[in-house]
Amino acid sequence: MTEQNEQPLDDMMEDPLADPSDEVEALKAERDEFRDKWMRALADAENSRKRADKDRRDAEQYGGSRLARDLLPVHDALTRALDAANEEQRAAAGALIEGVELTLRELSNVFAKHGITVIRPEHGEKFDPTYHEAMFEAAVPGTTAGEIIQVMDNGFRLHDRLLRPAKVGVSSTPAS
Repeated sequence: MTEQNEQPLDDMMEDPLADPSDEVEALKAERDEFRDKWMRALADAENSRKRADKDRRDAEQYGGSRLARDLLPVHDALTRALDAANEEQRAAAGALIEGVELTLRELSNVFAKHGITVIRPEHGEKFDPTYHEAMFEAAVPGTTAGEIIQVMDNGFRLHDRLLRPAKVGVSSTPAS
């Protein structure tokens, strides 16, 4: 049994000629390596926390974008219904028109509450591919190239993100 517990004599005795400063330097290098690993892990944890916080804020702000996109045609339909009604129809069906107006107003209030804004381009406004989608291009006298000449559909933004670009017709260089 004594054979198993016996260690070689060399392992039990430290080398009397070994320089203690070498051991100190090795321990300092190991300490520095552990400190570097710890600092990297700390930075990684902080980056993960910031990324999770940004993801949470984005989910709060933009989480309903699919639902919002699905409601845009409802807004379009109500707007078109009001635009299509002439004075005679308004007089004959005043209560119905008023109901459509109230419904559109309520939908607009809900949109505003959730950060959805309508992009309403104007005739003569400069075409901006960030917010507009060109549906056609036509040479129209009295206009300059890149000017909006017709608006087919309004666009919508959710906070700073585009939900749907405004669909417009754009002037090309007029033919001489």
